[in-house]
Amino acid sequence: MWADEAALDAATRRLDDWEASIADRAARAKELASRVQAMRGTATSPDRTIEVTVDSSGLLVDLRLDERTRQHSAAHTARQILATTRAAHADLLSRITEATTGILGAEDPTAVALVESYRRRLDPDQGTPDARR
Repeated sequence: MWADEAALDAATRRLDDWEASIADRAARAKELASRVQAMRGTATSPDRTIEVTVDSSGLLVDLRLDERTRQHSAAHTARQILATTRAAHADLLSRITEATTGILGAEDPTAVALVESYRRRLDPDQGTPDARR
């Protein structure tokens, strides 16, 4: 009879530990979701005439052009805006990676999948053969 009670107590402890582990992961996931949703990525062009800010999904939410952009062709300014937007995406990815690994851990499968998902969205050329050269 004692062995059965000991086994029952051990099983109860394992279930309690499992339940606590699930509750902890849920709390960390909720914290991460809240932090990521509030994140922004920002970058400035090398000549400091363009500043781009993107939201947590990579969408442009702010674009600031210095008056000096008028001294350049529209094509030049467009290229600078695109390059600066890519840099803002890289900044956002860096912030998301830091928060995700900080909260979930670098080896956590969910963290790895989340960061990879953002990497594919924010850096679509990352997986192409040209990008790996």
